[in-house]
Amino acid sequence: MSATPVHGTWEPAPAARWEDAFLSGNGHHGVLVHGDPHADRVIVTHHTLVRPDGDDAHRRPPNLAAELPALQGRLLAGDPTAAEDFTDGRPLQWVRPFHPAFQLRLNRPSPDGTDAPYRRAVDFTTGETTATRAGWTSRVFVSRADDVIVQHVSDPHLTLDLSLDPRLPGAPAGLGIGHGAVLTPEGALLTLRARYPGSDLAYTGVTLVAVTGGTTRLTPPGVLVEGATEVLLLTRVHRHTGELDTVAESRALRDLLREARYAAPHLASYDALLARHLTHHRTAYERVTLDLAADPAERALPGSDLLTRPHSAALLERLFAAGRYHLLSASGLLPPRLTGLWTGDWNTAWSGAFTTNANLNLQTASAAAAALPEVTEAHAALVHRQLPDWRDNARAIFGTRGAVAPSHTDGESGHTYHFSREYPLHLWTAGADWLLKPLVDHDETYGTPDPRTTLALSEVAAFYEDFLTRTDDDGHLVVVPSYSPENRPANASWGTLDAAMDLSAARHALLTAADRHPDRADRLRALAGRLPAHRINADGALAEWAWPGLADTYDHRHLSHLYGVWPLDEINPYDTPEQAEAAHRALELRGAENDSAHGHLHHALVAARLRDGDRVAHALGRVLDGDYFHASLMSAHYPHRDVYNADAAHTLPAVLIEMLVQSTPGRLVLLPALPASCRQGELRGVRTRFGASVDLAWTPDGTATAVLRPDRTHRIELRTPSGAEPLDLVAGQDSVITVEAR
Repeated sequence: MSATPVHGTWEPAPAARWEDAFLSGNGHHGVLVHGDPHADRVIVTHHTLVRPDGDDAHRRPPNLAAELPALQGRLLAGDPTAAEDFTDGRPLQWVRPFHPAFQLRLNRPSPDGTDAPYRRAVDFTTGETTATRAGWTSRVFVSRADDVIVQHVSDPHLTLDLSLDPRLPGAPAGLGIGHGAVLTPEGALLTLRARYPGSDLAYTGVTLVAVTGGTTRLTPPGVLVEGATEVLLLTRVHRHTGELDTVAESRALRDLLREARYAAPHLASYDALLARHLTHHRTAYERVTLDLAADPAERALPGSDLLTRPHSAALLERLFAAGRYHLLSASGLLPPRLTGLWTGDWNTAWSGAFTTNANLNLQTASAAAAALPEVTEAHAALVHRQLPDWRDNARAIFGTRGAVAPSHTDGESGHTYHFSREYPLHLWTAGADWLLKPLVDHDETYGTPDPRTTLALSEVAAFYEDFLTRTDDDGHLVVVPSYSPENRPANASWGTLDAAMDLSAARHALLTAADRHPDRADRLRALAGRLPAHRINADGALAEWAWPGLADTYDHRHLSHLYGVWPLDEINPYDTPEQAEAAHRALELRGAENDSAHGHLHHALVAARLRDGDRVAHALGRVLDGDYFHASLMSAHYPHRDVYNADAAHTLPAVLIEMLVQSTPGRLVLLPALPASCRQGELRGVRTRFGASVDLAWTPDGTATAVLRPDRTHRIELRTPSGAEPLDLVAGQDSVITVEAR
């Protein structure tokens, strides 16, 4: 039994469904490993695999700028449906869908009468999945050092039928498949090329099969290995136009194998490649840990059994660890998609897109505090790569300078083209600020402004300078048109005026840009100061639309109007108590609509900022009691494991951190929303936005101790359940704080 939290999970049977397969990834390649001793399947994915559809003509933002003044006039005059015809008439077009590449099939004859114990596991500290039965062992990881999928299968008398199989659910009938199999000095080389229907785009998988002992012979489209003791497979996938030079790729894989052997002759090839990977993966994963003093017997349970105990501290520990592991594994070339980096089906829900009006930022919410700059760097890669497309959106739709982000993207195009009457996502102007906020947090955490982020902030400010030109009768600027994802007023259409999220985003973008651009600071601050305040409605709640007369619709999965509470610091119990009270009332009135996991955890994040531990516990309980997690500990979008989706898995660590430690550049809040059920624990390695790490421990007797390790010297405000006081930090000198936890 474990005396410390388990940094991994395990199951006593192979995965029968791809949703239950254990996951590994390096932010480029991903794998879903079933672990079947006799018919194993390793599904291979890659962040670049999105299916083209030949309809690039409509993948541009609509040219509506000339019609914008008329629309603004109609909305300001009181026409509640004016925005419904503010389109170019195109039908709703989803972004190009994410899909799997193929599955590595490893078929092995079944020995008669085998009843030996079986175990499959994933080690979060290494990124390695393993499966064992009798003398058979399979080990798989995806290298962060060498960008290659590595699998090692061993058995005293190993016979394997190996092939690359593109037959996965939803694969298009017109997918042009070409197989290749040749023998090499190491064993064999397998290739699979898949050309998309009606396109010159294709992707190719290349697997080097290195065999120890026995014989290897071609059995097209694969190979048969007989009488071996070990088989090592190295796999990569490339998306490309024309033909991939598979000879060069196979040479690169052979060179990698020889380099690993040469660099570490005392290690087996697999272990040498794993060691190179661990310098990247383990270092990142181990920066932050959570210990909730769980029952050792529960810590030892398989994940599927632990999931039947939703009130177990061991379950929270394991989901925290799994969430950090999966978030790290999905982040590299790009940040996580709706499905992270994984899917076993070509018909991925919502195209497996990056949905930027809630899901992406929720998934990456822990990146700064949980010491995963790798995640923020992946997020930044998406943002900065797409900035030219954001400029196109601003010009085409609004006729302005600057940048406007889309609500959905496939990772390639940043153009806004996914919209409809019920989802007028092209009217949403808060997206750029929302997507840049994690990059600003990162800069504050590590103390070095990224010039790319400074440039992007300047672009967003330029958009608001050009866009915010209309005023109300009191002289306040009006955000028109305005949209609160993905809700509508009870008495108007979706496109309206002065959505709370838009107001908060515009204010934040202008003030943040002012801090980084002294030459424009006065002008930008003055513009921000002309925006209206948030409105408090007749229910005492912060209204989702500040424009007078617009009625709230409370039963909705999104909490866009509380953007000022989380992730911004605009509304908080310390500086703006009246607005915080109104925000709390808005949270009380908010329904769960269709029980989307992201809605419950977004609710928990806002509740934590508002110091409501009971509400945090309730929102967490809705997810833990709702059967949202597969045996893989990857999550679903809806209860009862309906629709594979990474929102809950990746967001949950952020919720647990926010209820224990919060920070701004000038403030540290300890134990703001500790649920009564969390009587004891220790959170280590959390980073703050004032440049310090924090280790926090709390005990059942109601005391807590925090150790701060600052990188920078300055004064902050310390907030605890006992009150507030100034705290002077000196770079390199630990500060030990003892507080009453309740």
